[in-house]
Formats: sequence, C-alpha cells, structure tokens
Amino acid sequence: MLSVVIPSYREEGIIEKAAQTISEILSKAQIAYELIFVDDGSNDGTWFKICEVRKLNPNVRGIRFSRNFGKEAAILAGLCAATGDCTAVMDCDLQHPPKLLIDMYKMWQSGIEIVEAVKRERGRESLLRRIAANTFYKFMSKATGVDMTSSSDYKLLDKRVVEVLISMPERVTFFRAMSSWVGFKRESIEFDVEERFSGVSKWSLISLIKYALRNIVSYSALAIYFASMLGALSTLAAFILLVARVIYSVSKHVDFGMDYVILVSIFLMSGIILIFQGVTGYYISNMLYEIKARPRYIVAEEV
Repeated sequence: MLSVVIPSYREEGIIEKAAQTISEILSKAQIAYELIFVDDGSNDGTWFKICEVRKLNPNVRGIRFSRNFGKEAAILAGLCAATGDCTAVMDCDLQHPPKLLIDMYKMWQSGIEIVEAVKRERGRESLLRRIAANTFYKFMSKATGVDMTSSSDYKLLDKRVVEVLISMPERVTFFRAMSSWVGFKRESIEFDVEERFSGVSKWSLISLIKYALRNIVSYSALAIYFASMLGALSTLAAFILLVARVIYSVSKHVDFGMDYVILVSIFLMSGIILIFQGVTGYYISNMLYEIKARPRYIVAEEV
C-alpha cells in the first residue's frame, strides 16, 4: 500500500480537488492507497473539507493540529501516521503533479528506497525569490554534502526509511535535508511545477528567510564559521587600512591621522561582533528548543 502525506494549511479551496485527483490516478493504476491530510492549524474551512472528503472516500484520513506548527511538523505527523509499505509526501496545491506518483511507485517496486522528484525549473517566481531560493539551497548543499539545488518535498520513501526518519530525535526538523542525510538507495525523477489549482502561496519572503535561517543553523555549523571568517577578514582589513594610512602619511609628509584609522577599525569590528553575536544567538535558540524537548506538534483531532 502507498500512503500519501499531504500537509495542508488554509487549503479549503483545493482539498476536494486534490483528494479526487490523486484517488482517481491511484485507483486507475490499481494501487492500494491512503491519503493523509494534515491540517496545520488552518483558520479557514480546511478541516471541514477534509472531514467531508472522508465521508465520500474511506481511503482518506485526516489529522488536525491544535495550532499552526509549520509544514515540517505536518510532514512528520503524516509520516508517523502512515501505515503503507511506502509513503509519498506532496503539496496539497497540486503543483506536485499527482500522475508522477505512478512512476515513483514503480521505481520503488524495483528496489529504490527513496525516489526524489526534482524540479526541472521552479515555475513562476519573482527574480528576488528565485535568487534567494538558489542561494539557500547552494548553502544547504555545502552543509549537507548532498546536492539540494533542485530538491523538493515531493518524495516517495520506503517504510524502512520512514521508520528511520521518525526515530530521529531532533525537535527542529528539515525534511529535505533529513531524507538526504539518511542515505539508502535512491534515484531521482524530474517534473515541471504545475500551476496552482486554487489559492496563493502561504510563504511570504519574510517567512522564507526565517525558515532558511532556522534550517541552516539546524543542519550546519557553516554560519558560525562564516562569522569567524568575517571577523578575521575585518581585522585584516583594519590592518591594511592602518598600513595604507602610514604609507600615505610618510609619502605625502602629512599628519598620520590616527583618528581616521581608529574610526574605521571601530566600525568594522563593531559590525563583525554584532554579526557573530547574531549567528551565535540562532544556535543558542535552537539548543533551547532541543533542551526543552517539547512535542513537535499537538494533534487536536483525527478522522
């Protein structure tokens, strides 16, 4: 059986269409399946729609969070609830083409334990958002040692892989990085991002930046190394400015102007110290989350 985990946040306009489309494709291919919609604390009619769809289709299951815990928590909850021999994770907005599930399932049947759907292109995005996304995934690729530049949450995992993922104890999770880190036999399959059937993206630029910072800090010490390197470079820059000022003063027979060098050095060092403190603060905040060991999500209701 194939379990399909579908995180859903304020998706009342597409729940029925998503359930119908995926069910028709899998039924036609004669694949036993369950659809697990995880309502991530939506404040619209998403949960009502999930319950309505469940009445029409016994293969549909629903999980509702007590509040918004984020997409990563929704994916984890779906993986924990999945009972299939393999589990796919896909977006509710149908930008991940459901018909690709058939090919992914066949690849799993051939012995592939992780089937990754990678984007040929990112679809319609602003230039700023595209640059920010590419920068983030290049950074994460260096941090994890795995190419994540074209990665997506659209994956199909063997049950053994799912068990490993849900056994990992960290509170701050990043599904794309975790599923790459665990290893196992994997292959990729390309897809084109579809147009959204309904609604708009719930990710603002600010929320994406926060999401990126959290995951970079969670999965790499590169940020703190970068801050240290920046501090060393600023010290070098201040030294070069000092030497340049001395040479200029001697060659032109003018006053050394120590106040200039001191001022430049203060500005450089102050900026670097603040950057270093900010980066350190992110790591400490993540440590705080881990030490508290609060549940990564709270289920309010299931159907």
